[in-house]
This record gives sequence, structure tokens and C-alpha cells, in this order.
Amino acid sequence: MGWWRIDSDALAGSRFVVSALAETTAALMTLERRTPPAYPAERAWLADRLPHYRAHLAAEPDTAALVRAALGRQWLAGFLTPPPDGRPFADELAPIRATPDAVVRTDLRAASALPDSLARTRGLGPRTAELLEWVWAEAVRPDWERRRRVAEADILVRTAQLSRGGWAAALSGMRPGMAWLGGGRLRINLQDRPPRELSGQAGLVFVPVTTRHAWVSWAGRHRHALVYPCEGQLAQSDPAPAPAALVRLLGPVRARVLVLLESPKSTTQLVALTGLSLGAVAGQLKVLLAAGLILRRRTGRTVLYSRVAAGDVLVSAATGTEQDE
Repeated sequence: MGWWRIDSDALAGSRFVVSALAETTAALMTLERRTPPAYPAERAWLADRLPHYRAHLAAEPDTAALVRAALGRQWLAGFLTPPPDGRPFADELAPIRATPDAVVRTDLRAASALPDSLARTRGLGPRTAELLEWVWAEAVRPDWERRRRVAEADILVRTAQLSRGGWAAALSGMRPGMAWLGGGRLRINLQDRPPRELSGQAGLVFVPVTTRHAWVSWAGRHRHALVYPCEGQLAQSDPAPAPAALVRLLGPVRARVLVLLESPKSTTQLVALTGLSLGAVAGQLKVLLAAGLILRRRTGRTVLYSRVAAGDVLVSAATGTEQDE
């Protein structure tokens, strides 16, 4: 299995960040690999953007060969995934653009194979950066605010888990095969890879993305990143609608918030799931609290809301009425 040994200093200095570049790279993987979408909204996005992506690469055959090789069969080419740090998109993209051709070719051979057409092609780093700029502009930036809210909400979930159950609760299950083994050992995946030591100022960041893709990356000994998929319900932008009877009773927004509070959620998570403003969500929560349908409690630095028995009965009764109809 692949695992990292992380000492207490490196773990204490780790942090969560939202990265536009990581989100764009994950979108590129979905477009190139035609990964089966996990959610209806993602299926609609892929159906809309994939023809444009194919047309773009059809006019750029060397770029098409480059991205296929960089995504690899088992490994990603290292130059494609510099550790994100949450800076603006252009700043995070700069290391990819500046990668020398010799380094790109070495990384491509390690990931899969070097296509013959790229053996003498120049400007491979800038070519990759231009493709990522295109994916960002055409496929990610129009929806970036929603994606960013989802990632921020996931970070709240993880930090709440961390405060309640420590690193084992926050990191185990973050991506397939990943688990906190104790003793400073973090299993990254089930592959047979040499362990990696992270100590002192290792610069470890955890980066959520809204697709199902995940990867690890590092630059030298002092910058490491683990990119992981957001929690499923947060990434699903169109959860099941509230029962019609509940909508008639409470109104569409309040009914939707009450349904979503089947499990505890923060205000930020509800903002991400509903697309409403922070003020609008807070207003609905205030009314539901006053009606005795939900409760409010603090977990560490996070305030979570959840339904109480009266709220459960109301949702259940409205759902039953809808089924009878």
C-alpha cells in the first residue's frame, strides 16, 4: 500500500485550501476520461461541455496527445499537478507554464509513454497551461462560485470531524483506500508504493474538488498536497426536492432547508446546497428554530443545525401524503 509518515509538526501545520487550478485539473480529467458523472448536474455539465472540448482538441492534435499522455494509465504526470496552495488561478498555473520540455518528457514517460509527435515539440509546459486556461474559462469559471461554496462547505465538514474525532475521523475515507492508521501513518491508497516521510515544515495541504477525482502531489520535501472528492451530498447540486405538501405549508425555501437538515449541517453547507445567500439561509433557520422544528448546537468553531423529532414528523407526514397522491 502507499502511505505517508507524518510527524506531529507537519500534521499541526497542515491546512485545507480551495484551489481553482485543482478544480480545473479535475474538470479536465472528467472531460478527457469521460468519467461517468456522479450527479445529475455533473451529467448535464459534461453533456454540454464535452462537444466543445472535443472540438477544441481536434484543432490541436499535439495538445490532445499531450493531455492523454499526461493523464496516464495509472499515474499522473508530475508536472501537471503542482501542489495547490490556494493562490489565484494564474499564480498556481505558473509552475506548469514554466516547466522545461525535458522535465515534461521525463514525466510523460513515467506516467504512460512519450508520444512520437511530442519527442521534438517545444513549449510543452506553455501548451499544457493554455489548455488548462481554456478549461477554466469555458468549463469551470462560469460555475466557479457554486463549486467554491461546495468546497468551502466540505472543509467545514472535515474540520468539524477533526474537532470531534481527531485526524482518524477527518481523513479516513476522504478518498478510496485512504485511512489514518495511527502512529503518524496516513494510508494514501492500496497501491504498493514506498512510504514518504513528511516532517517539520512539510507544507501539507488538503484540497477538495467537486468531481470524483483524487490525487497526491509534491514538490521537493516541503510542499505536499492531497486532492480529494467533496462529500457526496455537498457536491450534488440538485438533491431530491421537498415534498409538495411541505412546500405548500412552509414555502419552497424553508421546506427545502428543513429537508436538508435530516443530517446536521452548517449555514455555509446549506448555502452551498441551496445556492441561496448567507442572509437568506440564516433567515430561514431563524424561523425554523422559533417553530421548534430544528435545533442549533456548536461543535468546536462550527455551528450545526439539525431537525428535531417534530421536524422529522412533519417531513415524514408530507412525504407520506405525496406518496398517497
